Amino acid sequence: MKLIKFNIIAFILFSSWMGVAQQLPQFTQYMYNTISINPAYAGSRETLSIVGLHRSQWVGLEGGPQTQTLSIHAPMRNEKVGLGLSFINDELGFQNFSYLYGDFSYTIRTGEKSELAFGLKAGFTSYSLDADFQQSQSNDPVIFGFENRWKPNIGTGVYWHSNKWYLGLSAPRILNTDYTGDAEFEALERISYYFTGGYVFKLSENTMFKPAVLLKATNGAPLSFDATANFLFHDKFWIGAGYRVNERAGAIGGIADFQVSKQLRIGYAYEYPISDLRPYTSGTHEVLLMFEVFKSKRIKSPRYF
Repeated sequence: MKLIKFNIIAFILFSSWMGVAQQLPQFTQYMYNTISINPAYAGSRETLSIVGLHRSQWVGLEGGPQTQTLSIHAPMRNEKVGLGLSFINDELGFQNFSYLYGDFSYTIRTGEKSELAFGLKAGFTSYSLDADFQQSQSNDPVIFGFENRWKPNIGTGVYWHSNKWYLGLSAPRILNTDYTGDAEFEALERISYYFTGGYVFKLSENTMFKPAVLLKATNGAPLSFDATANFLFHDKFWIGAGYRVNERAGAIGGIADFQVSKQLRIGYAYEYPISDLRPYTSGTHEVLLMFEVFKSKRIKSPRYF
């Protein structure tokens, strides 16, 4: 049993180490953290929006991913322009990726109640190795003494939406980057394409239903598909379920969000793997905080995404 567990851990850690495409972390509550994958989302909530998220993946499995994100975005005085800034820290075993990116969006009206935004993303990605791991590999000149690497990258996206539905298409990292520069030890960042969509159905005066999907395709990696379904009660409480499937690590889970006040929202999500990882982890936990400043008269309706 210990050997099997070791092989699974080794596969998870080293598959991303030895030349397989490094991918942005994926979240259960992706619909509230859209700016991390699509720059056209910047300013779409019509107010200053700050989102923080922590994700502990595969709890109980040593070296399981730990991810933190912080993003801020808002519309400018010119309502057509939105600006944002996002930071992601992603740790997987002995590897650490940090992403610091700025976002710009420009929105045009496409109908009485719909808008189309075009976005650009630019910034830097940092790659580093854990100091203890480097020390354990002191006889390997490629790994021991490895220095942190910062490399620039750019991304783009479009976001078409009304107050009831949205569609998005984006590629947040366009450049194919090797952060090591060594033929035997590669940490590659390859282009990923994201398609997102969602719709809000009014079931009654105080109940809404919102299904949403995310499809992710990365060169050299399995296709990933996320689907969620959430109910909103009295514009205060969201509850629902999610399902993710890909070649390596599918999962099912639940989501709950509470609008504490007009400015503050808290959210929690739990995932349980439906793959070979099941015997070795108690699941994945994700906590979200959203703070928004509602002073602008431009806000026309409640924002459901």
